[in-house]
Amino acid sequence: MSQPIKVLLVDDEAAITESLTPFLERSGLEVRTAPDGVAGLAATASWRPDIIVSDVMMPRLDGRELVRELRQQGDWTPLILLTKVDATGERSAALDEGADDYLSKPFDPDELVSRIRAVLRRSTPGTPPLSAADRLIAGDLIYDRRSRRVWLAGREVQLTPRALLLLEYLMGRPGEVHSRDRLLSTLWGFDFPASTRAVDHRVAELRRVLADDAGQPRYIETVQSLGYRFVAKVGRG
Repeated sequence: MSQPIKVLLVDDEAAITESLTPFLERSGLEVRTAPDGVAGLAATASWRPDIIVSDVMMPRLDGRELVRELRQQGDWTPLILLTKVDATGERSAALDEGADDYLSKPFDPDELVSRIRAVLRRSTPGTPPLSAADRLIAGDLIYDRRSRRVWLAGREVQLTPRALLLLEYLMGRPGEVHSRDRLLSTLWGFDFPASTRAVDHRVAELRRVLADDAGQPRYIETVQSLGYRFVAKVGRG
């Protein structure tokens, strides 16, 4: 019988931990809590959770500082940040610094459980996630995160800034289905005046530039009524 997934929940709001902990336990997860990032670091070192779920705004050591400290220590325990819906810049910065995913408050607890399982499916214990790799490679497609440049079959291609962000996000999470609403909130932000068609337009741009056939996709697949998925195998360079 397999051991339950060990989740460390880091949040200074007792109302969150007291309501979320029993829900996660009913979902088959083993849960411990910490009231801030300092306690979260100590609990990570002593308990070795499979994944950390942390609030961003906390006393002593906030969520982004927790991510930064763990990664500087070479600790790549998967981590999901809980952010405010209007904190678009906070989310982008946190993902760049090594968080594996984020969820906006208020959130559906079922969505959190789904995110936990999705992050763990794509994670390799002890190694950085693809989303933190300097270079992502899928066949003859290469994306360099540091320079924000893309090459296809040895030729550099040009993408608009938002299409570039979309490609980076999808390549860093291959095999996962991402809804239009989630992509919109992640890459545009709920505070950004755009419709869900904005995602479709950027996907169309990627397919045009990458010569990707929507009917027989090499890279981006449309999952009917659900969203989009990056289907090619992705490695790090």
